[in-house]
Amino acid sequence: MDKNIISNEIYDRIDFEKDNYITGDYENCTYKHCNLANCDLSESKFSKCFFAACNLTMAKLLDTSFQDISFKDCKMQGLNFAKCSSFGLSFDFENCQLDHSTFYGTKIPKTTFKNSRLHRVDFMQCELKESIFDNCDLTDAIFENTILEKADFQTSYNFIIDPERNKIKKAKFSLAGTIGLLVKYDVEIN
Repeated sequence: MDKNIISNEIYDRIDFEKDNYITGDYENCTYKHCNLANCDLSESKFSKCFFAACNLTMAKLLDTSFQDISFKDCKMQGLNFAKCSSFGLSFDFENCQLDHSTFYGTKIPKTTFKNSRLHRVDFMQCELKESIFDNCDLTDAIFENTILEKADFQTSYNFIIDPERNKIKKAKFSLAGTIGLLVKYDVEIN
């Protein structure tokens, strides 16, 4: 069966949970205020697409391809990006809620997370070299065996990163943020 190929479409206020999402190759498409929660996006390819104020919570992402994608003001809780196609995987997030999502083992260098909530997000064994975490809440986010070289955490908060269990060479942290690097030592800083 041939895949649907769709280019330059604008989807506005569509509830794909009710209107049945169609697997396909989507290029230069825009999704505004759409509901994709619980949808099966498996084996779809999204290239140079923009998602604004969409709900993708608990969408299935088996072999989903995200290439050069922007997510803004989206609710994206419980997503398993580790199941995505690794080929060309690239995206950025602004004002998004990504709580309980996982990026386990993904290679996503130079990813930007801006003004986003990342509670309990799994970044274990992830490559985030040169990524930017701009004003993000990283409460209970998991960093273990994660490559964070040259990553920027200067304006983010509530993170705990063990320098002995992650590669953090030349990563940037604010003075206040260094507390998140020392938690395991059980020291008091006044």
